[in-house]
Amino acid sequence: MSTTPVLKPDLLQGPLEVMIFRTLERRPSHGYAIARAIEAASGGELAIEEGSLYPALHRLEKRGDIVGEWSQTEQKRRAKVYRLTPKGRKKLIEQTSAWQRLVGAVSKVIGPSGGGDGELAGDHA
Repeated sequence: MSTTPVLKPDLLQGPLEVMIFRTLERRPSHGYAIARAIEAASGGELAIEEGSLYPALHRLEKRGDIVGEWSQTEQKRRAKVYRLTPKGRKKLIEQTSAWQRLVGAVSKVIGPSGGGDGELAGDHA
């Protein structure tokens, strides 16, 4: 048996935060650019809506994980550009590890895609 603690259910609520952290690790960005970067990195599989993104950015800023500063975009518009703080970098490392464990655990339960006989391991009913 593993000595690693069991994954907590609240991990299921944080994928957007981890994706924001990873995007900002690469470069400071404004909200729209963050959403487009996540979409591009996922091969178009994920579309981040403003109604989810901006509340998450405000929450992360309030917690001190990111810092936002107003600046002017290339199109001469005002936009808040966010960057990752040292606290946010630490959370990125922690949450990335936790998410990788979660994905591994879920993969063990659901098995490889397209294969198998539809039964879970140990299900012999």
